[in-house]
Amino acid sequence: MLVSWKWLSRYVELTLSHDDLVERLSLSGLNHEGSETVQEDTVIDLEVTSNRGDCLGHIGVAREIAVLTDQPLHVGPVTIDESESSIGENLQVDNRFLDACPRYTARIIRGVRVAPSPQWLQDSLIRVGIQPVNNVVDATNYVLMECGQPLHAFDLKHVRGDQIVVRPADPGESLEAIDHRTYQLASTDCVIADAERPLAIAGVMGGADSEVTEQTTDLLIESAVFTPLSVRRTARRLKLHSASSFRFERRVDPAGVDWASRRVCQLITEMAGGKVDAGVIDTASELPEAPVVTLRGSEIRRVLGIEVPAAEVVRILNGLGCLLESAPKDDHWQCTPPSWRHDLNREVDLIEEVARIHGYDQIPEDAPIPVTPSCKRTFDVLTQRIRGVLTGAGFSEAMTPSVVTEKLDQSVSPWSDRPALQTRTAMLVGSKSLRRSLIPSLLHSRAANQASASLDADLFEIAHVYLPPASDAHEQLPAETYHLGLIGGDDFFAIKGVIETLLQRLGIAGGLQVSVTEIDGMLPGSGARLTAGDDDETLGFIGFLSPRELKQVKLSGRVVAAELSLDALLARANLVPQQQPVSPFPSIHRDLNLIVPESVRWVQLAGIVEQASGERLADLAYKETYRNAKQDGPDKKRLLFSMEFQSQHETLSGDDAEQLVEQIVGRCEQELDAVLLR
Repeated sequence: MLVSWKWLSRYVELTLSHDDLVERLSLSGLNHEGSETVQEDTVIDLEVTSNRGDCLGHIGVAREIAVLTDQPLHVGPVTIDESESSIGENLQVDNRFLDACPRYTARIIRGVRVAPSPQWLQDSLIRVGIQPVNNVVDATNYVLMECGQPLHAFDLKHVRGDQIVVRPADPGESLEAIDHRTYQLASTDCVIADAERPLAIAGVMGGADSEVTEQTTDLLIESAVFTPLSVRRTARRLKLHSASSFRFERRVDPAGVDWASRRVCQLITEMAGGKVDAGVIDTASELPEAPVVTLRGSEIRRVLGIEVPAAEVVRILNGLGCLLESAPKDDHWQCTPPSWRHDLNREVDLIEEVARIHGYDQIPEDAPIPVTPSCKRTFDVLTQRIRGVLTGAGFSEAMTPSVVTEKLDQSVSPWSDRPALQTRTAMLVGSKSLRRSLIPSLLHSRAANQASASLDADLFEIAHVYLPPASDAHEQLPAETYHLGLIGGDDFFAIKGVIETLLQRLGIAGGLQVSVTEIDGMLPGSGARLTAGDDDETLGFIGFLSPRELKQVKLSGRVVAAELSLDALLARANLVPQQQPVSPFPSIHRDLNLIVPESVRWVQLAGIVEQASGERLADLAYKETYRNAKQDGPDKKRLLFSMEFQSQHETLSGDDAEQLVEQIVGRCEQELDAVLLR
């Protein structure tokens, strides 16, 4: 934001030197980007944060200077001479797009003479980087830079049907803007139209058909409020940014719309002559009441750690435009923020205003600020541990959008077979489905990495999925739950091992159990449901993605994907390490080599060994698997494993160890049809 020293002087007496002023502004939140001399005037470049749209005009900056230096702010009265003709007799405004334009005002000026602006006005605009055009356009630009409210002047004779319509653009509609480029409009764009065609892209740029020229004699003055989302979406899509769109994207003062309209009419009639039709057309003349915020003196002391005198608090907030009692009641103020400060809606916001104007340098470094002890949520501890395990295993964390294309969403959905919920407006081009699984998003990210020559993008993501409700009732909301998604290379057992390690690090007892199941989008025979121990509740799913799904995103090779429910993990996790006593007695090692059927899995054998040994089993370790059909018969295999026995209460003898081995072998023979290889 470029501000002129001489221009600021019209509203506030500048008692500080240039260096002191820019330093004070920087300390209060308006960072100094640089200064230069233009036409014997000092022009200051200030960085205005996105929440301070009120400082995108000279009056807003002057208000900051006035309260910082304890000077009065001078903004003169605005008076206009109106004719006997009423605007309502000559113009109608129909606002059909309230979501994009909550307030639209219009005034008419008749009998103007378009000519060059006075020198003082031209100089003022040149100093802040705006080239003069004519006295009408220059007046709208002057008021823009004065108060931050964008305005637009239409040539009234080109407004057909004596009607202004605020509406969404029609499909296939286009507009030649005042930069003489033609823009194709979309149904999400808000346009200002007459009875037949669009005249302007709302909040962004006017059209060439209604542009003010030297032949213009009658004007329609527009002053409105356009919502930030609507203006930002249109400006980005059209790659068309302007001083007006910049301000609308940061919000304008809804109560200042009429002031700006009257102010520009005053300037135009003074410079170009003409008469203003009586009255104004205002589609939302009644503004909502500003919220009242309670400010406590005790909270100021608690947050800042210093005592700010009550009189200073009143001076600061009144100087910023807030309305409050001159003296606190029971150390409380009832404060009404001004209409131009949409960012002041909490008590702590007001405390921040007091701090930055009073001066952060007034707060000593050793100010006693009470600190309340806190700790991480169990959920945060869980996710932190998950990230530690997965990044240690070579995975990179991804952050993907919550919406996917309908085709991608239907590729893999192990959690629900109900149709995905759809957003009314696509958040991304072609993407309207709220994802039911993280796997499609990660699949798309892996494909994008592969296309960028990052061939081994092993990814994980912790994010929400949106499972449709069990019925079609419109009032029911989706089940919005956190999931953990994994996608990696072609080693199924490597991904399975990472999940097993994860369960161990989360303290989930019973180990990982895998049961084969068919999952849409996964290679037949490779999909599996994951559980823990004897609990049959589903933790998640794992499997190879089918070639059809990989081809859909142009991904080569084989890919393993897995997804776990964080709710299920959290319910079973034991995140606080438990103290385990160390036995003072020696341990005994034994190895066993069993011949078992091919269908027996290690997890089954380990469970039986643990049950048969009881608390005396200190460690169990798998060694190897060996197959010899000639010696052991078909569909047989040998499993070699080692055991460590130890007691917490006594020294185990060799006979004790042999007795345990006999119990284990007996249980394995009985339940697994195992044979001990001697």
